[in-house]
Amino acid sequence: MEVSSGLSTSLRRGTLEFCVLALIERGDQYSTDLVRQLGAERSLTTSEGTIYPLLSRLRRLGWVETVWRESPSGPPRRYYSLTSTGRVALQHFRGEWTAFRDTVDRIIETGTR
Repeated sequence: MEVSSGLSTSLRRGTLEFCVLALIERGDQYSTDLVRQLGAERSLTTSEGTIYPLLSRLRRLGWVETVWRESPSGPPRRYYSLTSTGRVALQHFRGEWTAFRDTVDRIIETGTR
């Protein structure tokens, strides 16, 4: 049986926005830096075409806010920072993720329910 490359996409789809929130939690982030950091993780490699809509959605949710900063080269850049609502969402995800991950690990590693 061939494993579909769609599996990685499906797993990434539900978690990528929280990975982005976690990166922003470390400090204000520029979108290109986010793409680079995610690209350093083989399972999370993504593109600007994915990140920009995701960041827009996070802004609409009120989980991130932006500020324009001068760039040492070129036009000003938009940096993203985590809001208090974004921190709450990320903390909630961490709790849910841990319980979900532990359950999946228990089932696939032992074959029991």
